[in-house]
Parts: sequence; structure tokens; C-alpha cells
Amino acid sequence: MRIVEHEGMDHSFQGPTRDRYVIVNADDFGQSRGINRGIIQAYEQGVVTSTSLMVRWPGAVEAAAYGRAHQDFSLGLHVDLGEWAYRCGSWVILYQVVAEANVAAITAELCSQLAEFRRLVGRDPTHLDSHQHVHREEPLRSVLCDLATKLGVPLRTCTSQVRYCGDFYGQTGRGLPCPEAISVNGLIGILTSLTPGVTELGCHPGLENDLDSMYRSERAVEVNTLCDPRVRSAIIAERIELCSFATSAGRAELPRPRGDR
Repeated sequence: MRIVEHEGMDHSFQGPTRDRYVIVNADDFGQSRGINRGIIQAYEQGVVTSTSLMVRWPGAVEAAAYGRAHQDFSLGLHVDLGEWAYRCGSWVILYQVVAEANVAAITAELCSQLAEFRRLVGRDPTHLDSHQHVHREEPLRSVLCDLATKLGVPLRTCTSQVRYCGDFYGQTGRGLPCPEAISVNGLIGILTSLTPGVTELGCHPGLENDLDSMYRSERAVEVNTLCDPRVRSAIIAERIELCSFATSAGRAELPRPRGDR
């Protein structure tokens, strides 16, 4: 498995082989300039090791250019079919790309987003996931499972041996603030409780609040937490390996999506 090492990483530990691996993946790369800045800062100065690109947004060109220039920064495809927000006591649609029940439209849109990813980045994605986890439900689940199998890449929550952890998130399911979840102590608590194996830890760093979304001010807090030196110290103390989906060697050693639904 490819181990992504950031400048200043402590190599002093010489003990037994570590059995906990964490891929810190930042969603929404390309959605806005501020999100791009936050993710890049969390990668260059923090513990983020990979990201998922949204190809439909104006910031995607800038984000893809950064990805091309930093080959070790794993770039996945963040399939984007729309976004919901919890406002005034109910869920409302902020935008919708295609109807989530229309298999033909979903398949066509997925092909279009994959083609755009390849055009922008110049290679296939190293992993697959979706905005607001819509692929957890059918029919997108089956469509994306098939694509992940064809590409030979992990699909979030559907590749059995790569556990997904979404606990690092600053809101409840109804959008109420949950600041302790994205605090330094909160993140260290998540990391120390990881079980053996490979875990993808999701995050949503960003700066500038330049997006109409229910998750805005929390993004800058995430950047600060992900870049806090106490987090890296905890990773070293816990003998956790930071790793990435990037490079063919790393991808070859990661489990493939399961064929069952």
C-alpha cells in the first residue's frame, strides 16, 4: 500500500508493523474556489491524503490542474446528482441534475461525468463515491458498483474491506451544529477508536464560505483541525499509517468492490 508522507512526518517509530491504515478523503474538490483552497491546505499542511472531484462546477478546472501537478494526491470521482438541505423543518432541493429513480438518465449522467473527469485529469479516478452518499440507494448503487468493478477501484461503503467513517462531520442529520465532532479532540477520538484494517475517513474542508450549502462555516473549522499538529502526533502515537488510493501499487493492494448488491 502506498504510504503518503507529508513534510515533517516523524519516522522515529521502529516497532511492529502497523495494522491500522487511514485514508483521509476530502469531498467536494472543485465545487468552489474556497473549497479548493481548504482541501489543498489540508493536504499540504495537514493529514488529508486524497480527495473526490466534482466535475460539473467552475472550480473543477483549477482542482484538476492541481491534481495533475501532484500525482500522489489521489483523485476520485464525486458523482453529483444534486443536493438537499434541511431548512425550516424540512428537506428542500438546492439543485437536481437528474431524477434519482431514472436509470437511463443516471447512467448517461454518470458516463458524462466520468468522461469529463478523464478530460480534466487525464486519467481514471482512483476511487468512486457520491455527493451526499446518494449511491447508497438503488438504482445508483448498482450502476456505480458495476463501474467500480470495471475500473478496478474502491467504491465507498461498497468495498467491504475498506470501512467508511463519516463521524468527522460538524452537523447532525438535520443540520444542527455538532462542533465537538470536528474539534481536535473529536478527531483524535475518532482516530484512536479505529479498528484494524483500512478506513476511509471522510472530511469536508473549505475556506471563504463561497457556496450555497447547509455545510459552510464548519468547513474552515475542519481545515484548522486537520492541520493541527496534535492530530499528526496522535496518528504517530497510535501507530496508524496514513495512506492513499493513489498510484497503481496502492490501488492493486486495496480490495475490489464486491459483486453482490
